[in-house]
Amino acid sequence: MNSSEKKKTAVALGSFDGLHKGHTAVIASALSLRASGLFPVVLLFDEHPQKILGTAPDEILQKHLRRRILENMGIEIVDISFAEICNMKAEDFYKDILLDELNAKALCCGENYRFGAGGKGDCVLLKELCEKSGTKLQVSESIMFEGEPVSSTRIRTAVKSGDIKAANTMLGRPFFYDGEVTKGDRRGRKMGFPTANQFFEEGFIVPAFGVYASTVRVRGERYCGITNIGVRPTFGKSKPRSETHIENFDDDIYGENIEISLIEKLRDEIRFSSMEELAAQIKKDSETAKLIFEKKGENGCV
Repeated sequence: MNSSEKKKTAVALGSFDGLHKGHTAVIASALSLRASGLFPVVLLFDEHPQKILGTAPDEILQKHLRRRILENMGIEIVDISFAEICNMKAEDFYKDILLDELNAKALCCGENYRFGAGGKGDCVLLKELCEKSGTKLQVSESIMFEGEPVSSTRIRTAVKSGDIKAANTMLGRPFFYDGEVTKGDRRGRKMGFPTANQFFEEGFIVPAFGVYASTVRVRGERYCGITNIGVRPTFGKSKPRSETHIENFDDDIYGENIEISLIEKLRDEIRFSSMEELAAQIKKDSETAKLIFEKKGENGCV
């Protein structure tokens, strides 16, 4: 643990694997307690709990980007090994980790929060433990979307099905990722639409194949983009990749990291009979993406 354990803290509890609207509500709850003299911290596991207990779901937010978002929110991150605490009884986790190590005087969580070995601890038990120790407890209600609670599982389903608008609404921000730009075969440049090629990290979710209106962050600046997710069937490729044409940008960025935010799916990935037919379609996609970019702004907010 870090120096925050010596301070009286307000601890945000949860998996925070996607930092969706439900997660940020819990974090906002912890941040609100700064006015009461408490130091807000968020407890992060080094691995997704399901990776230790079984098979981890696909990541919907890269770990380094999650840390960046949390730091920008103004909450201190406390890292903990899930493997070290996964077999602790709920009561022991509460006393040994939350009270003794973190010096928690307030806890914030969602109404479906579970803790302790086997996830046997719930908000009812947490309330009892807090009442006994005089610890403040703030439980955030679930954020609803289309009649059901927002969850990382629902967001994964939306991303994999190409419903990126629904995913972004549940996230409260665009679904985004970054990665190194790798050299391709330069076919896009020959057609007048140079692209930045990126491969997805192992374990990261691959969105539904297709073409998306996107925003691209390059060297601190944001640009309108069109991003193809897939295997490029016109050219007989097989490994999924992200391939983005950046409007009004033609610098050499091979080897650099750029950030892609998907805003809206334009169409499915299809095979074209010729490069001329593909170029004509890309031009149409580009014009549509520009209109979306102008309407929603450079951040792509819905």
